[in-house]
Amino acid sequence: MYTVSHFINGQIVTGGRGMSPIYNPATGEQIGQAELATPELVEQAITAAKTAYVKWSEMSLGRRTAVLFNFRELLKANTDRIAEIIVREHGKVFSDAQGEVGRALDVVEYVCGIPELLKGEYTMQASSALDIYTNREPLGVCGGVTPFNFPVMCPMWMAPVAIACGNTFVLKPAKADPSPSIEIAKLWQEAGLPDGVFNVVQGDRHVVAILETHPDIKSLSFVGSTPVGKELHEIGAAHGKRVQAMSGAKNHGIVLADADLDFAAANTVAAAFGAAGERCMALPVICVEESVADQFIDLVMEKSKKVLVADGMTPGADMGAIITASERDRIEQIVTEAEAAGAEVLLDGRGWRPADRPNGFFTGPTIVDKVTLDMRAYVEEIFGPVLVVLRIKDLEEGISLIQNNPYGNGAALFTSSGYAARKFTREIPVGMIGINVPIPVPVAYHSFGGWQDSFFGESKIYGPEGVKFFTAEKAITQRWPEPKIETEATFHFAGASQGES
Repeated sequence: MYTVSHFINGQIVTGGRGMSPIYNPATGEQIGQAELATPELVEQAITAAKTAYVKWSEMSLGRRTAVLFNFRELLKANTDRIAEIIVREHGKVFSDAQGEVGRALDVVEYVCGIPELLKGEYTMQASSALDIYTNREPLGVCGGVTPFNFPVMCPMWMAPVAIACGNTFVLKPAKADPSPSIEIAKLWQEAGLPDGVFNVVQGDRHVVAILETHPDIKSLSFVGSTPVGKELHEIGAAHGKRVQAMSGAKNHGIVLADADLDFAAANTVAAAFGAAGERCMALPVICVEESVADQFIDLVMEKSKKVLVADGMTPGADMGAIITASERDRIEQIVTEAEAAGAEVLLDGRGWRPADRPNGFFTGPTIVDKVTLDMRAYVEEIFGPVLVVLRIKDLEEGISLIQNNPYGNGAALFTSSGYAARKFTREIPVGMIGINVPIPVPVAYHSFGGWQDSFFGESKIYGPEGVKFFTAEKAITQRWPEPKIETEATFHFAGASQGES
């Protein structure tokens, strides 16, 4: 048993109002506990960040960039060590954990170019002897609330961008797998980041409530469920904060008859069952043209039966355990309800356990056919290794399904038709679209975010939108009159549009 505490002002700080258990999902055993921060500890972290902001925001871009490059090298060098920690507390497979750290590195590498990204604009002689220029300045102390499914990648979507822009940061990670955030904090410190610029407070909704309302928190970044994201946005905005809340999803894929069915099936299986389906960009719903549905389902079944479900450190494992026993039970209950309502379970993962991990929080890949739109299996974000199959008559019906769904995070189309691809991308109300790409997560120099009930707030996360979110534009209009010669002033705007003074 180990205890995960807080990282405040450059050091580990212990204490709290209670403990939250940490499990190894593969074994089902409690291996640690996370301290839940008191209001006083949260205040201590915010104060440290506010104090550090004074110097960090004034530090030259060259020195900031040097820290970012150092952090990048340390994160890369420690990829395997951090990936092992992710596997231990989250349950995902080692290769996926490595990939998560790799996606975090992408964001850090992007903001290593922050001097270029923060360039403003300049207009000389906008009016007689008058120039106008803009720049982007940091906000202050920024807060982040992140989920259990990507304990490194999601915090790194936020913190490096905020810090590169000159802000300081207070992170509240998920209490189920809190250790990676502490390791990240230590790497920041080793990279030369001044104490107080990056802080971690462990906790639950009570900590979030403080971040939502505290006057010194200038922005909030969130990744998680739609109900929480919506509430956080409403409360944060009501307290004058910028908010970006990446929320829930029910991503759809469409397979047309002209698609390469073997390719589509392989990618559908990987997208549905990778990370045990515990990702907001998973592909839990596949809509298949009726004329090829049976053939496609046969291919998906064949490939799904080959998915290796095991302890995340098992070589070659494709899928690991679910984060908690209660989450596993919820996932399996949804499948049971669908079956009772008339759906057909083609591949049943309920009750499946590896022989060497009988007490782990496992469930196997599950495929459910003949699902109706009123079933919980279709309506709810399952967040598990369950693939729902819908049969459609054509592309139009598939597009209509997506248009009528309240979520708008991601969607994918498998086709060989450029016409169909263009129609799909133009007509669906979704933020991230893949054409023959099942999980269309943008690279770090584009921005991530959905539409509708999948996103609440202003600018999206990381990329150009992230830099915009963590900075405020300032416009400066200046004139340097010739001393003792130009002494008159105007009382109106007349002539300004013609470039007059």
